[in-house]
Formats: sequence, C-alpha cells, structure tokens
Amino acid sequence: MSEPAFPPGADPAASCPPVRVAAPARRSSAYVFASPHSGRDYTPEALARACLPLSVLRQSEDAYVDELLARAPGLGVPVISALFPRVFVDVNRAERELDPDMFDPPPAAGAPVSARAAAGLGVIPRVAADGRALYAGRLALAEAEHRLAQCYRPYHAALASELDAARRAFGEAVLIDWHSMPAASARGADIVLGDRYGASCARALTARAEAHFRALGFTVIRNRPYAGGYTTENYGRPAAGVQALQIEINRGLYLDERAVRPSSRMPALTHALSQWIEAMIADSADALQAAE
Repeated sequence: MSEPAFPPGADPAASCPPVRVAAPARRSSAYVFASPHSGRDYTPEALARACLPLSVLRQSEDAYVDELLARAPGLGVPVISALFPRVFVDVNRAERELDPDMFDPPPAAGAPVSARAAAGLGVIPRVAADGRALYAGRLALAEAEHRLAQCYRPYHAALASELDAARRAFGEAVLIDWHSMPAASARGADIVLGDRYGASCARALTARAEAHFRALGFTVIRNRPYAGGYTTENYGRPAAGVQALQIEINRGLYLDERAVRPSSRMPALTHALSQWIEAMIADSADALQAAE
C-alpha cells in the first residue's frame, strides 16, 4: 500500500526556491559550475515523511560543496546549486529513472529500469547512503511527479539556461559538475576527474584540469571510480559546443564526515579551489586570444 500524497503546498521535497543561481556581475569565461547534491533544505514535511533521522539523511549529501565554490561568481563564473536534499530528488539522474516497485501505481512501462534505479538510487531515491530504506512503504506516483515538477525540472532549466548563455557569449560552454566522495572510497586520491573516458569533454580540458590540481599539490586520478553521472553524460556534447567534466573532491580534505560539518581544513581548500578556478579561466583567455 502506498503512503498518502501530501496536499498541495506541503510537498516534502520542495524548497522555496528550489534552485539558487549565483550569477557573476560579468562572465569571465565559458565556464558554468553546478552543485547538484549540496542541498540541505530539509523541510519539516520531508523529515516527517522519511523513516530515518536527519543525521542519516545528511550522509547522502555532497555537503557544503556549494560553499567551497562561493568565490566563483566573484571570479566571473555562475554557480547553480540545488537547495533540496539529494535523498528526495537526485538531479544527477534521468527524469524517468524511476524504480517501479517504489510507487503505487507504478510508472507507465517505458525504457528498461536502470541499474541505479533498481538499486534504490534513481531520481527519487528509495535508500539512503548506508543502504537503509528511506520510507516505510511505497509512495504515491503523484508525489514523485510533483517532486519532479517542483525540484528536478527547475534545476535543469536553470542549468540549461546558463549553458546557453555561455555558449552565446563564448561560442561554447564548459560545465563543471562538482561533487564530493567519501574518503574511504577515494582510492587515495584527493580529486577524481570524470570525463566519461573522453566522451563528455576534450581530453585537453581534462589534462589542464589535472595539471592545475597537481600544481596545487593534489593527487588526481581519472574516471575511477567515478567517470561521470547523468549530468556529464547528458550535457557533455563537445561536437555541439558543450563540454562537461565531473569533479569529485575527497571529503577528508574539508569535512568532518561523521558529523557532516566543515572541518578546520575547509578554508584552505576553498582558497586552493579559487586558485584552480583562476588558472582554468586564464587558460581559457589564452586559448581565446590565440584563436583571434
């Protein structure tokens, strides 16, 4: 049996607004930054809906990645951040990446159920980061549709708008999709760059990103264990003028993972990331001048 849907205005996933676009006074380059998983606006309805405590829900966040990027707009780069929690809507999934066993009635049959959705990690997650069920029973399909309308679509509309603006201004857009990874799964790396093995962006871009991180003292690996999710795969179309690179940051560099709060190392990482952004922008300016 499904749990009853919430009435209008009491949707457990909705934030007001659901997305924040931190726009620069003037764009300095084709870069657009996105933080899809740092949302931490847990409404009372959302907390009442879940059968797990907030401390467990927050383990699914790429916590405070948006704050790591806070200096980017001042450097001329827009930042799009989801404000709603990842456990309620995961915008790094396809819109119809739904687990049919999670909803009553089930969604209409369409494409095969993805491995991620079947594992409980679809666009409306069924399980938390530790694998425990988020809900005591099935959800009404109408609630899933409402979450998609209130959260998912506004986020992707904002992202698409910023990419279009960058492409109009510079002839191309470069999306950097920012995430964080548990220290235990980082394989000894500080940074993992995901470019879908060269499919979502030019290898030269990935090489520049790696070189600038290494120059700042970070250890970097590519595509393992994170090659890029839906956002990188969907938007990364180099032939169409949009490149997309996913960046995973080791949480041990800035976060108390157990308490899900910034550690004393966060200011140093924020400063280093600002240096990295400046170096990447400078490379873009040099490339543009060389092309003129």
